[in-house]
Amino acid sequence: MRGDRPDPAVARALADAVPRPYWLDRPEAPSPTSALVGDVDADLVVIGGGYTGLWTALLAIEADPRRDVVLLEAQQCGWAASGRNGGFCSASLTHGLANGAARWPDELPTLERLGRANLDAIEASLATHRIDASFERTGELNVAVAEWQLDDLAGTARLASELGHDVTLLDRDGVRAEVDSPTYLGGLWLKDTVATLDPARLVWGLRRVLLERGVRIFEHTPAQRLETGSVALRVHTPYGAVRARKAMLASNAFPALLRRLRPLTVPVYDYVLMTEPLSGRARASLRWVNRQGMSDAGNQFHYYRLTDDDRVLWGGYDAIYPFARQVRQGFEQRQETFAMLAGHFFTTFPQLQGVRFSHAWAGVIDTCTRFAAFTGTAAGGRVGYAMGFTGLGVGASRFAAATVLDLLDGRDSEATRLRMVRTRPVPFPPEPLRWAGIELTRRSLAWADANGGRRNGWLRTLDRLGMGFDS
Repeated sequence: MRGDRPDPAVARALADAVPRPYWLDRPEAPSPTSALVGDVDADLVVIGGGYTGLWTALLAIEADPRRDVVLLEAQQCGWAASGRNGGFCSASLTHGLANGAARWPDELPTLERLGRANLDAIEASLATHRIDASFERTGELNVAVAEWQLDDLAGTARLASELGHDVTLLDRDGVRAEVDSPTYLGGLWLKDTVATLDPARLVWGLRRVLLERGVRIFEHTPAQRLETGSVALRVHTPYGAVRARKAMLASNAFPALLRRLRPLTVPVYDYVLMTEPLSGRARASLRWVNRQGMSDAGNQFHYYRLTDDDRVLWGGYDAIYPFARQVRQGFEQRQETFAMLAGHFFTTFPQLQGVRFSHAWAGVIDTCTRFAAFTGTAAGGRVGYAMGFTGLGVGASRFAAATVLDLLDGRDSEATRLRMVRTRPVPFPPEPLRWAGIELTRRSLAWADANGGRRNGWLRTLDRLGMGFDS
Protein backbone atom coordinates (compact mmCIF):
# COMPACT_ATOMS: atom_id res chain seq x y z
CA MET A 1 0.00 0.00 0.00
CA ARG A 2 1.21 3.53 -0.77
CA GLY A 3 -0.67 6.04 1.33
CA ASP A 4 -4.33 5.16 0.94
CA ARG A 5 -3.84 3.58 -2.48
CA PRO A 6 -3.56 -0.17 -2.97
CA ASP A 7 -0.83 -1.74 -5.05
CA PRO A 8 -1.60 -1.09 -8.76
CA ALA A 9 -1.85 -4.82 -9.49
CA VAL A 10 -4.41 -5.22 -6.69
CA ALA A 11 -6.36 -2.23 -7.95
CA ARG A 12 -6.48 -3.68 -11.47
CA ALA A 13 -7.68 -7.01 -10.11
CA LEU A 14 -10.55 -5.27 -8.30
CA ALA A 15 -11.42 -2.75 -11.01
CA ASP A 16 -14.39 -4.65 -12.47
CA ALA A 17 -15.67 -6.35 -9.32
CA VAL A 18 -19.45 -6.05 -9.13
CA PRO A 19 -20.63 -4.84 -5.68
CA ARG A 20 -23.13 -7.69 -5.27
CA PRO A 21 -23.00 -11.20 -3.82
CA TYR A 22 -21.93 -13.57 -6.57
CA TRP A 23 -24.41 -16.24 -5.49
CA LEU A 24 -27.42 -13.93 -5.79
CA ASP A 25 -26.31 -12.29 -9.05
CA ARG A 26 -27.97 -14.91 -11.24
CA PRO A 27 -30.72 -14.83 -13.86
CA GLU A 28 -32.37 -17.89 -12.27
CA ALA A 29 -33.12 -15.99 -9.05
CA PRO A 30 -36.86 -16.47 -8.36
CA SER A 31 -39.31 -13.60 -8.49
CA PRO A 32 -40.48 -12.44 -5.05
CA THR A 33 -43.80 -13.44 -3.62
CA SER A 34 -46.34 -10.77 -2.76
CA ALA A 35 -46.20 -8.90 0.53
CA LEU A 36 -48.76 -9.72 3.20
CA VAL A 37 -51.88 -7.58 2.98
CA GLY A 38 -54.54 -8.00 5.64
CA ASP A 39 -54.72 -10.43 8.54
CA VAL A 40 -54.10 -14.18 8.34
CA ASP A 41 -54.12 -17.05 10.83
CA ALA A 42 -51.54 -19.84 11.14
CA ASP A 43 -50.41 -22.61 13.45
CA LEU A 44 -46.80 -21.42 13.19
CA VAL A 45 -45.38 -18.12 11.97
CA VAL A 46 -41.69 -18.05 11.04
CA ILE A 47 -39.95 -14.68 10.99
CA GLY A 48 -36.98 -14.71 8.65
CA GLY A 49 -36.43 -16.33 5.25
CA GLY A 50 -32.83 -17.44 5.66
CA TYR A 51 -31.64 -20.98 6.35
CA THR A 52 -32.95 -21.10 9.93
CA GLY A 53 -36.42 -19.97 8.98
CA LEU A 54 -36.60 -22.14 5.87
CA TRP A 55 -35.46 -25.29 7.70
CA THR A 56 -37.90 -24.54 10.52
CA ALA A 57 -40.80 -24.35 8.11
CA LEU A 58 -39.75 -27.49 6.21
CA LEU A 59 -39.15 -29.62 9.29
CA ALA A 60 -42.43 -28.40 10.79
CA ILE A 61 -44.53 -29.55 7.85
CA GLU A 62 -42.55 -32.77 7.41
CA ALA A 63 -43.38 -33.61 11.04
CA ASP A 64 -47.04 -32.65 10.59
CA PRO A 65 -48.24 -32.01 7.00
CA ARG A 66 -51.48 -30.57 8.39
CA ARG A 67 -49.62 -27.75 10.17
CA ASP A 68 -50.43 -24.34 8.68
CA VAL A 69 -47.17 -22.38 8.38
CA VAL A 70 -46.62 -18.76 7.37
CA LEU A 71 -43.14 -17.37 6.72
CA LEU A 72 -42.39 -13.64 6.72
CA GLU A 73 -39.25 -12.19 5.08
CA ALA A 74 -38.36 -8.49 5.15
CA GLN A 75 -36.60 -8.59 1.76
CA GLN A 76 -36.37 -11.82 -0.28
CA CYS A 77 -35.50 -15.27 1.02
CA GLY A 78 -31.74 -15.63 1.26
CA TRP A 79 -31.10 -11.92 0.77
CA ALA A 80 -28.97 -11.59 3.91
CA ALA A 81 -26.40 -13.99 5.42
CA SER A 82 -27.85 -17.11 3.79
CA GLY A 83 -27.08 -15.76 0.31
CA ARG A 84 -23.77 -14.10 1.15
CA ASN A 85 -21.69 -16.78 2.90
CA GLY A 86 -18.87 -18.95 1.61
CA GLY A 87 -20.98 -22.07 1.19
CA PHE A 88 -19.18 -24.12 3.86
CA CYS A 89 -21.71 -26.58 5.30
CA SER A 90 -19.99 -27.79 8.46
CA ALA A 91 -20.90 -30.69 10.71
CA SER A 92 -19.69 -28.67 13.70
CA LEU A 93 -22.39 -27.37 16.03
CA THR A 94 -19.83 -25.70 18.31
CA HIS A 95 -17.83 -23.50 15.92
CA GLY A 96 -15.01 -25.99 15.76
CA LEU A 97 -13.50 -28.64 18.02
CA ALA A 98 -11.42 -26.25 20.13
CA ASN A 99 -14.40 -24.08 21.03
CA GLY A 100 -16.54 -27.13 21.75
CA ALA A 101 -13.85 -28.75 23.92
CA ALA A 102 -13.40 -25.55 25.92
CA ARG A 103 -17.12 -25.01 26.61
CA TRP A 104 -18.83 -28.43 26.57
CA PRO A 105 -16.09 -31.05 27.02
CA ASP A 106 -18.41 -33.69 28.46
CA GLU A 107 -20.94 -33.25 25.66
CA LEU A 108 -18.46 -32.94 22.81
CA PRO A 109 -18.66 -36.59 21.63
CA THR A 110 -22.45 -36.30 21.53
CA LEU A 111 -22.34 -32.91 19.81
CA GLU A 112 -19.94 -34.23 17.16
CA ARG A 113 -22.13 -37.29 16.54
CA LEU A 114 -25.26 -35.14 16.26
CA GLY A 115 -23.42 -32.73 13.98
CA ARG A 116 -22.36 -35.49 11.59
CA ALA A 117 -25.91 -36.85 11.58
CA ASN A 118 -27.20 -33.34 10.83
CA LEU A 119 -24.83 -33.01 7.85
CA ASP A 120 -25.99 -36.41 6.56
CA ALA A 121 -29.61 -35.31 6.96
CA ILE A 122 -28.98 -32.15 4.94
CA GLU A 123 -27.50 -34.21 2.11
CA ALA A 124 -30.42 -36.65 2.25
CA SER A 125 -32.96 -33.81 2.25
CA LEU A 126 -31.40 -32.26 -0.85
CA ALA A 127 -31.67 -35.59 -2.62
CA THR A 128 -35.26 -36.21 -1.46
CA HIS A 129 -36.44 -32.78 -2.60
CA ARG A 130 -34.30 -32.65 -5.77
CA ILE A 131 -32.46 -29.51 -4.69
CA ASP A 132 -29.36 -29.00 -6.84
CA ALA A 133 -27.15 -26.93 -4.55
CA SER A 134 -23.79 -28.23 -5.85
CA PHE A 135 -23.34 -30.16 -2.60
CA GLU A 136 -19.85 -31.75 -2.39
CA ARG A 137 -18.48 -33.72 0.60
CA THR A 138 -15.00 -32.23 0.22
CA GLY A 139 -13.92 -31.99 3.83
CA GLU A 140 -11.90 -29.03 5.09
CA LEU A 141 -8.17 -28.40 4.81
CA ASN A 142 -6.90 -26.12 7.60
CA VAL A 143 -3.40 -24.83 6.79
CA ALA A 144 -0.61 -23.47 8.97
CA VAL A 145 0.97 -20.28 7.63
CA ALA A 146 3.15 -19.65 10.72
CA GLU A 147 5.28 -22.06 12.75
CA TRP A 148 3.24 -21.64 15.94
CA GLN A 149 0.12 -22.90 14.18
CA LEU A 150 1.62 -26.37 13.56
CA ASP A 151 1.25 -27.41 17.20
CA ASP A 152 -2.37 -26.24 17.21
CA LEU A 153 -3.12 -28.34 14.14
CA ALA A 154 -1.45 -31.38 15.70
CA GLY A 155 -3.56 -30.95 18.85
CA THR A 156 -6.74 -30.65 16.83
CA ALA A 157 -5.79 -33.75 14.83
CA ARG A 158 -5.41 -35.79 18.03
CA LEU A 159 -8.77 -34.60 19.37
CA ALA A 160 -10.51 -35.19 16.04
CA SER A 161 -9.11 -38.70 15.82
CA GLU A 162 -10.26 -39.48 19.38
CA LEU A 163 -13.75 -38.36 18.38
CA GLY A 164 -13.80 -40.71 15.39
CA HIS A 165 -13.20 -38.24 12.58
CA ASP A 166 -11.40 -39.16 9.36
CA VAL A 167 -8.34 -36.93 9.69
CA THR A 168 -4.96 -36.59 7.98
CA LEU A 169 -2.12 -34.41 9.29
CA LEU A 170 0.10 -33.13 6.48
CA ASP A 171 3.63 -31.73 6.47
CA ARG A 172 4.76 -28.92 4.16
CA ASP A 173 5.22 -31.19 1.15
CA GLY A 174 2.01 -33.08 1.86
CA VAL A 175 -0.18 -29.99 2.05
CA ARG A 176 1.40 -28.43 -1.03
CA ALA A 177 0.69 -31.65 -2.92
CA GLU A 178 -3.00 -31.01 -2.16
CA VAL A 179 -3.09 -27.25 -2.76
CA ASP A 180 0.03 -25.36 -3.78
CA SER A 181 0.99 -22.19 -1.95
CA PRO A 182 4.46 -21.06 -0.83
CA THR A 183 2.88 -19.84 2.42
CA TYR A 184 1.84 -23.31 3.64
CA LEU A 185 3.93 -25.00 6.34
CA GLY A 186 1.56 -27.87 7.12
CA GLY A 187 -2.10 -28.78 7.11
CA LEU A 188 -4.91 -30.73 8.71
CA TRP A 189 -7.45 -32.37 6.42
CA LEU A 190 -10.71 -33.22 8.20
CA LYS A 191 -12.33 -35.33 5.54
CA ASP A 192 -15.80 -35.92 7.02
CA THR A 193 -16.74 -32.61 8.63
CA VAL A 194 -17.48 -30.17 5.80
CA ALA A 195 -19.34 -30.06 2.51
CA THR A 196 -19.30 -27.15 0.12
CA LEU A 197 -22.43 -25.97 -1.64
CA ASP A 198 -24.04 -23.09 -3.52
CA PRO A 199 -25.71 -20.95 -0.83
CA ALA A 200 -28.32 -19.29 -3.02
CA ARG A 201 -29.38 -22.48 -4.76
CA LEU A 202 -29.91 -24.06 -1.36
CA VAL A 203 -32.16 -21.16 -0.34
CA TRP A 204 -34.08 -21.19 -3.60
CA GLY A 205 -34.50 -24.96 -3.44
CA LEU A 206 -35.85 -24.92 0.12
CA ARG A 207 -38.14 -22.03 -0.79
CA ARG A 208 -39.50 -23.94 -3.79
CA VAL A 209 -40.25 -27.01 -1.68
CA LEU A 210 -42.07 -24.94 0.91
CA LEU A 211 -44.27 -23.28 -1.69
CA GLU A 212 -45.04 -26.68 -3.22
CA ARG A 213 -46.01 -27.95 0.24
CA GLY A 214 -48.44 -25.09 0.79
CA VAL A 215 -46.39 -22.88 3.12
CA ARG A 216 -47.43 -19.26 2.63
CA ILE A 217 -44.31 -17.12 2.10
CA PHE A 218 -44.69 -13.36 2.19
CA GLU A 219 -41.58 -11.49 1.02
CA HIS A 220 -40.94 -7.77 1.36
CA THR A 221 -42.90 -8.10 4.62
CA PRO A 222 -40.88 -6.99 7.66
CA ALA A 223 -42.16 -8.13 11.04
CA GLN A 224 -42.48 -4.96 13.09
CA ARG A 225 -43.91 -6.02 16.42
CA LEU A 226 -44.76 -9.19 18.31
CA GLU A 227 -47.78 -9.27 20.62
CA THR A 228 -47.84 -12.17 23.08
CA GLY A 229 -51.47 -12.21 24.17
CA SER A 230 -52.95 -14.86 26.40
CA VAL A 231 -54.83 -16.60 23.58
CA ALA A 232 -52.68 -16.15 20.47
CA LEU A 233 -49.54 -14.45 19.26
CA ARG A 234 -49.86 -11.58 16.81
CA VAL A 235 -47.07 -10.44 14.48
CA HIS A 236 -47.65 -7.00 13.00
CA THR A 237 -46.37 -6.09 9.52
CA PRO A 238 -46.71 -2.86 7.48
CA TYR A 239 -49.95 -3.93 5.73
CA GLY A 240 -51.33 -6.66 7.94
CA ALA A 241 -50.72 -9.15 10.73
CA VAL A 242 -50.36 -12.86 11.42
CA ARG A 243 -52.20 -14.44 14.32
CA ALA A 244 -50.59 -17.74 15.30
CA ARG A 245 -50.38 -20.30 18.06
CA LYS A 246 -46.57 -20.37 17.92
CA ALA A 247 -43.75 -18.31 16.43
CA MET A 248 -40.13 -18.83 15.45
CA LEU A 249 -37.70 -15.89 15.44
CA ALA A 250 -35.02 -16.48 12.79
CA SER A 251 -33.82 -12.98 11.96
CA ASN A 252 -30.05 -13.60 12.26
CA ALA A 253 -28.15 -10.34 12.91
CA PHE A 254 -31.20 -8.11 12.64
CA PRO A 255 -32.81 -6.86 15.87
CA ALA A 256 -34.92 -9.57 17.50
CA LEU A 257 -38.57 -8.78 18.17
CA LEU A 258 -37.96 -9.83 21.78
CA ARG A 259 -35.88 -7.00 23.17
CA ARG A 260 -34.35 -9.10 25.93
CA LEU A 261 -32.55 -11.18 23.28
CA ARG A 262 -30.79 -8.23 21.69
CA PRO A 263 -27.83 -7.95 24.13
CA LEU A 264 -26.91 -11.57 23.40
CA THR A 265 -25.64 -10.95 19.86
CA VAL A 266 -23.87 -8.27 17.84
CA PRO A 267 -23.78 -7.81 14.05
CA VAL A 268 -20.36 -8.22 12.45
CA TYR A 269 -19.65 -7.57 8.76
CA ASP A 270 -17.63 -10.20 6.91
CA TYR A 271 -16.13 -9.37 3.49
CA VAL A 272 -15.77 -11.67 0.48
CA LEU A 273 -14.20 -11.65 -2.98
CA MET A 274 -14.93 -13.95 -5.91
CA THR A 275 -12.55 -14.40 -8.84
CA GLU A 276 -13.44 -14.78 -12.47
CA PRO A 277 -13.43 -18.42 -13.68
CA LEU A 278 -9.84 -19.65 -13.77
CA SER A 279 -8.21 -20.66 -17.03
CA GLY A 280 -7.14 -24.28 -17.34
CA ARG A 281 -3.51 -23.31 -16.78
CA ALA A 282 -4.29 -21.20 -13.70
CA ARG A 283 -6.50 -23.94 -12.30
CA ALA A 284 -3.79 -26.56 -12.79
CA SER A 285 -1.21 -24.38 -11.03
CA LEU A 286 -3.17 -24.74 -7.77
CA ARG A 287 -3.51 -28.54 -7.91
CA TRP A 288 -6.53 -28.64 -5.53
CA VAL A 289 -7.77 -31.87 -7.11
CA ASN A 290 -9.83 -32.80 -4.03
CA ARG A 291 -11.55 -29.37 -3.95
CA GLN A 292 -11.45 -29.06 -0.16
CA GLY A 293 -12.94 -26.10 1.60
CA MET A 294 -10.00 -24.27 3.14
CA SER A 295 -9.02 -21.94 5.96
CA ASP A 296 -5.78 -20.91 7.60
CA ALA A 297 -5.05 -21.49 11.27
CA GLY A 298 -4.60 -17.88 12.42
CA ASN A 299 -6.85 -16.12 14.90
CA GLN A 300 -7.79 -13.73 12.10
CA PHE A 301 -8.20 -16.23 9.30
CA HIS A 302 -9.14 -16.48 5.66
CA TYR A 303 -11.58 -19.05 4.30
CA TYR A 304 -11.63 -20.02 0.64
CA ARG A 305 -12.90 -22.61 -1.79
CA LEU A 306 -13.55 -23.46 -5.42
CA THR A 307 -16.96 -23.06 -7.03
CA ASP A 308 -18.41 -25.52 -9.51
CA ASP A 309 -17.24 -23.29 -12.37
CA ASP A 310 -13.68 -23.04 -10.94
CA ARG A 311 -13.78 -19.59 -9.45
CA VAL A 312 -12.05 -19.02 -6.12
CA LEU A 313 -14.08 -17.51 -3.28
CA TRP A 314 -11.80 -15.69 -0.80
CA GLY A 315 -13.16 -14.17 2.41
CA GLY A 316 -12.75 -13.55 6.11
CA TYR A 317 -9.94 -11.99 8.16
CA ASP A 318 -11.22 -8.42 8.57
CA ALA A 319 -14.53 -8.72 10.48
CA ILE A 320 -15.96 -5.28 11.34
CA TYR A 321 -18.39 -4.41 14.14
CA PRO A 322 -20.19 -1.07 13.56
CA PHE A 323 -20.66 1.05 16.67
CA ALA A 324 -24.10 0.79 18.32
CA ARG A 325 -25.07 -2.42 16.47
CA GLN A 326 -25.81 -0.62 13.23
CA VAL A 327 -26.96 -2.76 10.29
CA ARG A 328 -27.17 -0.89 7.02
CA GLN A 329 -26.39 -1.37 3.37
CA GLY A 330 -23.61 1.21 3.38
CA PHE A 331 -21.36 -1.12 5.37
CA GLU A 332 -21.36 -3.74 2.62
CA GLN A 333 -18.72 -2.02 0.51
CA ARG A 334 -15.40 -1.32 2.27
CA GLN A 335 -12.71 -0.71 -0.30
CA GLU A 336 -9.77 -0.85 2.10
CA THR A 337 -10.85 -4.32 3.22
CA PHE A 338 -11.29 -5.57 -0.34
CA ALA A 339 -7.82 -4.26 -1.23
CA MET A 340 -6.31 -5.97 1.82
CA LEU A 341 -8.07 -9.26 1.00
CA ALA A 342 -6.90 -9.11 -2.61
CA GLY A 343 -3.33 -8.49 -1.46
CA HIS A 344 -3.51 -11.51 0.85
CA PHE A 345 -4.93 -13.60 -2.00
CA PHE A 346 -1.98 -12.91 -4.29
CA THR A 347 0.49 -13.50 -1.44
CA THR A 348 -1.10 -16.93 -0.91
CA PHE A 349 -1.33 -17.74 -4.62
CA PRO A 350 1.34 -15.73 -6.48
CA GLN A 351 0.84 -18.03 -9.48
CA LEU A 352 -2.57 -16.37 -9.97
CA GLN A 353 -1.17 -12.87 -10.59
CA GLY A 354 -3.31 -11.32 -13.32
CA VAL A 355 -6.53 -13.07 -12.26
CA ARG A 356 -9.33 -10.56 -11.68
CA PHE A 357 -12.18 -10.47 -9.21
CA SER A 358 -15.73 -10.50 -10.56
CA HIS A 359 -17.65 -9.75 -7.33
CA ALA A 360 -16.98 -8.08 -3.97
CA TRP A 361 -19.54 -8.04 -1.16
CA ALA A 362 -20.19 -8.36 2.56
CA GLY A 363 -22.62 -10.19 4.77
CA VAL A 364 -23.65 -9.42 8.32
CA ILE A 365 -23.11 -12.20 10.87
CA ASP A 366 -24.80 -12.59 14.25
CA THR A 367 -22.06 -13.41 16.72
CA CYS A 368 -22.31 -14.13 20.43
CA THR A 369 -19.84 -14.46 23.27
CA ARG A 370 -19.71 -18.26 23.06
CA PHE A 371 -19.29 -18.23 19.25
CA ALA A 372 -21.83 -21.01 18.72
CA ALA A 373 -25.58 -20.81 18.18
CA PHE A 374 -28.03 -20.80 21.06
CA THR A 375 -31.72 -21.66 21.06
CA GLY A 376 -34.62 -21.26 23.44
CA THR A 377 -38.22 -20.27 23.97
CA ALA A 378 -40.11 -17.37 25.51
CA ALA A 379 -43.71 -16.33 26.14
CA GLY A 380 -44.59 -19.50 27.99
CA GLY A 381 -42.95 -21.74 25.42
CA ARG A 382 -44.88 -20.29 22.47
CA VAL A 383 -42.04 -18.27 20.88
CA GLY A 384 -38.85 -20.00 19.79
CA TYR A 385 -35.57 -18.49 18.67
CA ALA A 386 -32.18 -19.48 17.28
CA MET A 387 -29.33 -16.96 17.17
CA GLY A 388 -25.58 -16.43 17.40
CA PHE A 389 -24.34 -18.72 14.62
CA THR A 390 -21.13 -16.65 14.23
CA GLY A 391 -20.69 -17.45 10.56
CA LEU A 392 -21.15 -21.22 10.83
CA GLY A 393 -24.88 -21.42 10.29
CA VAL A 394 -25.14 -23.11 6.89
CA GLY A 395 -25.21 -26.52 8.55
CA ALA A 396 -25.99 -25.67 12.18
CA SER A 397 -29.17 -23.80 11.20
CA ARG A 398 -30.94 -27.07 10.42
CA PHE A 399 -30.00 -28.56 13.79
CA ALA A 400 -31.10 -25.37 15.55
CA ALA A 401 -34.43 -25.38 13.70
CA ALA A 402 -35.09 -29.00 14.69
CA THR A 403 -34.15 -28.27 18.30
CA VAL A 404 -36.45 -25.24 18.56
CA LEU A 405 -39.34 -27.23 17.09
CA ASP A 406 -38.75 -29.85 19.79
CA LEU A 407 -38.88 -27.09 22.41
CA LEU A 408 -42.01 -25.49 20.94
CA ASP A 409 -43.80 -28.83 20.70
CA GLY A 410 -42.74 -29.90 24.18
CA ARG A 411 -40.76 -32.92 22.96
CA ASP A 412 -38.01 -34.33 25.13
CA SER A 413 -35.12 -35.15 22.79
CA GLU A 414 -31.40 -35.78 22.94
CA ALA A 415 -30.87 -32.25 21.68
CA THR A 416 -33.11 -30.53 24.24
CA ARG A 417 -31.28 -32.30 27.08
CA LEU A 418 -27.91 -30.86 26.06
CA ARG A 419 -26.34 -28.28 28.36
CA MET A 420 -25.37 -26.39 25.21
CA VAL A 421 -29.08 -26.05 24.42
CA ARG A 422 -30.16 -25.27 28.00
CA THR A 423 -27.68 -22.40 28.51
CA ARG A 424 -27.27 -18.94 26.99
CA PRO A 425 -24.17 -16.88 26.18
CA VAL A 426 -22.94 -14.05 28.35
CA PRO A 427 -24.56 -10.82 27.09
CA PHE A 428 -22.48 -8.04 25.58
CA PRO A 429 -22.14 -4.87 27.66
CA PRO A 430 -23.82 -1.61 26.60
CA GLU A 431 -22.08 0.96 24.42
CA PRO A 432 -19.43 2.32 24.42
CA LEU A 433 -18.00 -0.62 26.37
CA ARG A 434 -19.29 -3.06 23.76
CA TRP A 435 -17.48 -1.41 20.86
CA ALA A 436 -14.32 -0.84 22.88
CA GLY A 437 -14.21 -4.47 24.03
CA ILE A 438 -14.76 -5.86 20.53
CA GLU A 439 -12.16 -3.53 19.03
CA LEU A 440 -9.63 -4.40 21.73
CA THR A 441 -10.26 -8.10 21.05
CA ARG A 442 -9.70 -7.65 17.31
CA ARG A 443 -6.41 -5.84 17.90
CA SER A 444 -5.31 -8.41 20.47
CA LEU A 445 -5.98 -11.27 18.07
CA ALA A 446 -3.95 -9.50 15.38
CA TRP A 447 -1.13 -9.03 17.92
CA ALA A 448 -1.28 -12.74 18.82
CA ASP A 449 -1.01 -13.75 15.17
CA ALA A 450 2.08 -11.54 14.78
CA ASN A 451 3.70 -12.80 18.00
CA GLY A 452 3.77 -16.56 17.83
CA GLY A 453 0.13 -17.01 18.88
CA ARG A 454 0.79 -15.64 22.40
CA ARG A 455 -2.39 -14.37 24.06
CA ASN A 456 -2.04 -11.05 25.84
CA GLY A 457 -3.63 -10.11 29.16
CA TRP A 458 -6.93 -9.07 27.57
CA LEU A 459 -7.36 -12.36 25.72
CA ARG A 460 -6.40 -14.35 28.82
CA THR A 461 -9.02 -12.44 30.80
CA LEU A 462 -11.67 -13.28 28.21
CA ASP A 463 -10.58 -16.92 28.40
CA ARG A 464 -11.11 -16.94 32.17
CA LEU A 465 -14.56 -15.39 31.73
CA GLY A 466 -15.57 -17.99 29.15
CA MET A 467 -15.64 -15.40 26.37
CA GLY A 468 -12.33 -16.17 24.72
CA PHE A 469 -12.12 -16.78 20.99
CA ASP A 470 -9.95 -19.47 19.42
CA SER A 471 -10.56 -20.02 15.74
